[in-house]
Amino acid sequence: MRAWWAAVAGLAMIAATTATAAELTLERIFASPSLSGPTPRALKLSPDGKTATLLKPRADDRDRYDLWAVDVASGTSRMLVDSTKLGTGAALSETERMNRERQRIAAVKGIASYDWAPDSSALLVPIDGDLWLAKTDGSVRQLTKTAATETDAQLSPKGRYASFVRDRNAYVLDLGTGAETPLSRDGSDTIGWGAAEFIAQEELHRFTGTWWSPSDARLAVERVDESGVHVVQRAAIGADGTRVYAQRYPAAGTPNAVVELWLMNPDGGARVKVDLGANPDIYLARVDWAADGNALYVQRLTRNQKKLDQLKVDPATGAATVVLTDTAKTWVNLNDDFRALDDGSLVVGSERSGFAHLYRLAEGKLSPITHGDWVVDGVAGVDQKTHTLFFTGFADTVLERHLYAVDYLRPDAPRRITEPGGWHDVVMDKGGTAALITRSTPTQPPQTWLADAAGKRLAWIEENRLDAGHPYAAYLSSHVAPTFGTIPAADGTPLYWRAYLPRTPRPHPVYFTVYGGPGAQSVTRAWTSPTIQLLVQHGWAVFQLDNRGATHRGKAFEDVLYRAMGKTEVADQLAALDWVKKQPWAAPDKVVVNGWSYGGYMTLKLLEAAPHAFAGGIAGAPVTRWELYDTAYTERYLGQPAGGAYLASDALPDAAKIDRPLLLIHGMADDNVVFENSTAFMSALQHANRPFDLMVYPGATHAAEATLGVHVWQTRLRFMARIAPTGY
Repeated sequence: MRAWWAAVAGLAMIAATTATAAELTLERIFASPSLSGPTPRALKLSPDGKTATLLKPRADDRDRYDLWAVDVASGTSRMLVDSTKLGTGAALSETERMNRERQRIAAVKGIASYDWAPDSSALLVPIDGDLWLAKTDGSVRQLTKTAATETDAQLSPKGRYASFVRDRNAYVLDLGTGAETPLSRDGSDTIGWGAAEFIAQEELHRFTGTWWSPSDARLAVERVDESGVHVVQRAAIGADGTRVYAQRYPAAGTPNAVVELWLMNPDGGARVKVDLGANPDIYLARVDWAADGNALYVQRLTRNQKKLDQLKVDPATGAATVVLTDTAKTWVNLNDDFRALDDGSLVVGSERSGFAHLYRLAEGKLSPITHGDWVVDGVAGVDQKTHTLFFTGFADTVLERHLYAVDYLRPDAPRRITEPGGWHDVVMDKGGTAALITRSTPTQPPQTWLADAAGKRLAWIEENRLDAGHPYAAYLSSHVAPTFGTIPAADGTPLYWRAYLPRTPRPHPVYFTVYGGPGAQSVTRAWTSPTIQLLVQHGWAVFQLDNRGATHRGKAFEDVLYRAMGKTEVADQLAALDWVKKQPWAAPDKVVVNGWSYGGYMTLKLLEAAPHAFAGGIAGAPVTRWELYDTAYTERYLGQPAGGAYLASDALPDAAKIDRPLLLIHGMADDNVVFENSTAFMSALQHANRPFDLMVYPGATHAAEATLGVHVWQTRLRFMARIAPTGY
């Protein structure tokens, strides 16, 4: 094996060979079924708690999802909606394609989302642009059948109506009569109703623009006016030609869409405008209803994102008063922790202590529910009968996300419900009495089960046991678990790292993979992609560090990025590189840095800051000029472009400093980090007479790796084998 490997002198060549019992290939990694097993998505519990539902990938197509149901009492599962039987196979509309891109599910086919009816008798299921109502008895009824695409579909809380958006107008469908009522008629290229605008989806993580009151009596509907947003002529260069889209893209420092919020009855009557304040240049961050429907709560974020107001709105008049305000010297992070309780009090999340924690707002008084030098990740559920608040967080270690419980009336130390040693995702029922828990570890791909409020497993939803029949079984004997540790930052802060090391005791080339940006955590005790195992099995050590600026470590840990992107995080990664080079398992002259998106930006900044430190770098879809990126993200961290922070943070001005082999990768239809970022960098390298490698993907978006994984990785591996051969 070693002689053959040396003869071909390339990792990409071995990755393309036929798989054996101990050898992974790219083709197998990206084929069906997934080597990680049947990992479900969009897990939900029915309102009555009797049925768990999930979107499950097909064994013969890992990207196509069907709707499955699991009976809680018996544990038996069955396919509820077969996407191949109802789907037309028609191409997604541009609107739906971009919606999925915003939600990072661009590769998903079949069923991408669904919504339970409040009485647990049916589910609303969008498929290929139309809406279906699927009964739990297996029957299916088509609700819409139009040439246009219905998006943003949801059922009203009492189950009388379905709302959706068609051609940028909002509609309500009476499920009893089948009658449609348009709530707006002026939808156009610049006016939209009922759907979240681009910036809300991409950067505020708000994916809806319609909110029903608990009684079905009123609904809040967002109106978006994009007429003032600058038009960017985005060329989506595809294999079959180039399409030019006149996309309204709010680049940093330019106007955002003007957002309004309207309250109305399901028939469109009794319409009033919500008072969002005198300044229209704000972000509509979150919208929620009080438990009794007598108030609407709106989170209003200033354009500079230093102030977040919680507004209480009268549903009859639209009048608003401020009930709570969070401020920051840098920026305020948004969260989804708001819960309106039956007693009129509110559960809210805030970083006012320096760490994300939960508070109860009752009769104008704000009281902490959790506290300490650790962070809450999100509210999972509330049992109001026992006044128990369930949340996920990092009270034990930042490497593991756990489910905890606390009494919100008499808070004490939170009680951890999940077992140590892994990473947990949790979905709970409305009453906080049951949970769907998904757990993975470095040696066990995700498993999902139904648990009671105490954490006792009641039934498997997806056991995903690593037995002889598992897709990964043939490769398990070669699986390498990661090593974890910390190194100190310049200020002494411990920085967590994770390394996967080949079993042969000698120095190895190092795949130094980086993200580095805000709002993300890479180093966890969770299952990772089998591509890491492929690298390790063929002689590469894989190293990753979470630098200052990453999430889940408190606000001060993040704030080092403020108006200083590309500085502290670069210094932290270079300190980690110095440490790596001193390790006995690392070949110090064969370290290749790789990253995508912000990680691609970091790759360029690292190569510029230390021109001779790496053997080479791979920059995927990199930001090179922050002036080209969108308002909410860029201004949050760098302020307005008029300041000097942009020039200092951009990668473009120092392109000529790169003195090591560089591979640039970019999708040619990327509407997130637009292709111009890479073309500008190419031009700078060419004018500086700097050679580089390039791979571009016609028609591919920012999620090029999700749809063209084999080729993207082949490209990486050929480059790596050339500049840092393993000797295998």
